[in-house]
Amino acid sequence: MNVATILKQKGRAVATASPSTTLLDIANKLAAKRIGAMVIVGAGGEVAGIVSERDIIRMLGSDGPQCLTRPVSESMTRAVVSCQESDTLEEIMSMMTARRFRHLPVVEDGALVGIISIGDVVKHHIAEVEMEATAMREYITHS
Repeated sequence: MNVATILKQKGRAVATASPSTTLLDIANKLAAKRIGAMVIVGAGGEVAGIVSERDIIRMLGSDGPQCLTRPVSESMTRAVVSCQESDTLEEIMSMMTARRFRHLPVVEDGALVGIISIGDVVKHHIAEVEMEATAMREYITHS
């Protein structure tokens, strides 16, 4: 299974914001949409950064509540690691585990086309394992 298959099932909608959006506005959008991260896009639609719930908590812990009035550009992760639609589930799991993050923007030819979360990965991995187990049972039963 690859990223394109996951996006086909879950959709390609990505919550985005501009670098000038305040951290408080980002936090409110994350809460309203019940999501864990937001991709920050530049004026040309390019991925400029990503900010997660964890990033906001870290900023609150280090700078206090006044950080919420600052633009997200001051606290977002700028070196965004992304994946492509051709990447496999195993590659994504390995990348997320090794780098300890839970959200991967999907970029094709420089354009943001989706986002994959650890929840998406786990859901599809479980489905894949269940399908393999069912196939094995069928094979054993009919041998």
